[in-house]
Amino acid sequence: MAKNENISISVIRRLPRYYRFLSELIQQGTDHISSRELSKIMGLTASQIRQDLNCFGGFGQQGYGYHVESLFREISKILGLDHPLKAILIGTGNLGRAIALHMEFETKGFTLIGLFDRNPEIIGKKIGGMQIYDTEELDEFCQRQRPHAAVLCIPKESAESLAERLIGLGVKAFWNFSHYDLAIGHEDIIVENVHMGDSLMTLSYRVHDVIEKE
Repeated sequence: MAKNENISISVIRRLPRYYRFLSELIQQGTDHISSRELSKIMGLTASQIRQDLNCFGGFGQQGYGYHVESLFREISKILGLDHPLKAILIGTGNLGRAIALHMEFETKGFTLIGLFDRNPEIIGKKIGGMQIYDTEELDEFCQRQRPHAAVLCIPKESAESLAERLIGLGVKAFWNFSHYDLAIGHEDIIVENVHMGDSLMTLSYRVHDVIEKE
C-alpha cells in the first residue's frame, strides 16, 4: 500500500499501539471488534480510531466493525514489519548489551546484523551468539552489508560525528540512546531520539501531581 506523506507523526506513533492491542485480541480469540469496543480497550475515542485507520484506507465495515486478524496484518504491513530492514548496534555496554539481547528486532521491523564497540576488552566477545566488532571496521562492514539503520548506545560526545560517518556509509535511520538530540541536516535521514530519563521525570511529575491533590 502506498503511504500518504501527509499523515501526522502522532498518528504514526499510535500505530504500534494498535498493533500491540490487536495482537493481544488475537491471542484472546477475538474475531471482530467495533471501534467503540476498541476505544474502551485502548483509551482512545472511537472517532479517533476511525480517523487514524481512515488515513490508510479504513478497513472496517459499518455494523460489522473490524476483522481483528486482517487489521493486524494490514497494520503490520503499514509498519513495514513484513520486510525487515538491516540494523547495526554501536556501543555494547550495559544498555547496548541489554538491547541486543532482549529487543526482538525481527518482530519490530529490523534484523540486527552487527555489533560494534571501541573498547578493546569487549571487541571479539559475543552477545547472544553475535560477535562484537571494532568500530574501526564500520566502513568495510557497511560497504559490504549496507545496513539501513543504526542503534546508538554511545557517549553523548561521540554521537554527532559517528552519525555523520554512518550517513556517509549509507545509513538512513537512527535509534538514538546517546542523550544527544541528533539534529542532522539531512532531509532524508530519520531519527528517533530515546530519553528514558525524560520518561521517568514525566512519571515523577504526574505522581507528585496526584499526591498533591489527595
